[in-house]
Amino acid sequence: MKNVDKVRDIIADALYLEKDEVTKEASLMKDLGAESIDFLDIVFRLEKEFGIKIPKGEIERRAKGNLTDAEFAVDGKLTDKAIAQLRKRMPEVSPEKLVKGLLVRDIPALFTVATFAAMVDHQLFGSIDNDEYVEFGDEKAVGSRV
Repeated sequence: MKNVDKVRDIIADALYLEKDEVTKEASLMKDLGAESIDFLDIVFRLEKEFGIKIPKGEIERRAKGNLTDAEFAVDGKLTDKAIAQLRKRMPEVSPEKLVKGLLVRDIPALFTVATFAAMVDHQLFGSIDNDEYVEFGDEKAVGSRV
């Protein structure tokens, strides 16, 4: 079973959903009805299943990359640099959702099943730059780590 399939199983179980409802592209909050408290449960389950530790704020750090706070947001709104960074760091998020005026507080609503699968892969395989990803049909694999 691939990591993304295990992540789908875990999310489906945590949210009391059928696995076929939990697609890689599904937004946890908008499509699957997750609330912020569910994120904690999902992270706990992922850590247990994969034997990893996901530090608090890992997804936000992954999204922010090397941008400073001032480069990332002004008055709670993401800057153009931040939007470009999110597009690079979170390719699983539809570009139509990464638009000018997006608020920092709205970032969790962008998280998809694939976001959590990428976070698991990051913890398992180390620091992965999205430029190292290679497309194989509808799956992504990491360069020489496959």
